[in-house]
Amino acid sequence: MKYENFQTFKAKKQNGILTITFDFGPVNVQGQEMLADLNSLAMRLERDRETKVVVFQSANPEIWVCHYDTELLKDMSTEAVSRDDVELLDLQSVCQRISKVPQATIAKLEGFARGGGHELALALDMRFAARGKFTFMQMEVGMGILPCGGGASRMARQTGLGRALEIILSARDFDADEAEAYGTINKALDADKIGEYVDTLAQRIAKFPAESINACKQAVYESIDKPIEEALKAEAYWLYQATSKTPAIKRFTIADDQGLEHDIENQRNWNTLVMKVQDIE
Repeated sequence: MKYENFQTFKAKKQNGILTITFDFGPVNVQGQEMLADLNSLAMRLERDRETKVVVFQSANPEIWVCHYDTELLKDMSTEAVSRDDVELLDLQSVCQRISKVPQATIAKLEGFARGGGHELALALDMRFAARGKFTFMQMEVGMGILPCGGGASRMARQTGLGRALEIILSARDFDADEAEAYGTINKALDADKIGEYVDTLAQRIAKFPAESINACKQAVYESIDKPIEEALKAEAYWLYQATSKTPAIKRFTIADDQGLEHDIENQRNWNTLVMKVQDIE
């Protein structure tokens, strides 16, 4: 799969990891050009079983991705739309498509991510932010609208109701440590540590079967807002999707035949053993 001819970011693929580096003008503005590129990227990822992890970063030391292009917002209708007539917005559709790709997606946040830029980060699977560099904000209430790229919808799933409303209604900047405490990111790291941390995580995930990564991801997303009985059925469904397309049964058979689970040293060293298992294909 070729990842080229994008206007707003560069793509580099190596060892199952695709690195997307935003580099579009002075501020990485989130306009139609970027949405078109992201939609094209998602289309390619949906058909790609060689790429297992996608890392999103920025070439701009101050900005990860800027807010949604005000050139597009100024032309919005001032007429209310009924629930029956409303359709998904471009940013919502693109972020949702990116969120569903079969690869693990990681935001490496080393600059401002406000408004739509932050909503794009929320649509990715994992987020890691650099202390002293990362800042996020949802400023929409102050402009007379609301977060509408999935921010209002995804925020409470990440943080809980009260914190989501504080973030959205305060329209203030939050730093990396606040983001970690509130749950909008996985982890805050010192600026000189984030690269190594994200690289190590991406390389580890990229060693695992593509279909297993996808099954894990889809089961979690599908289960999060369902009653427990339906969520458990979703887990079972995705289990069979994985066992039908990965070497799982072969690995379990070898482990059982050799009695590996009864070895106390194996139980002590699963962190290393799970990587050695990848040699069984």
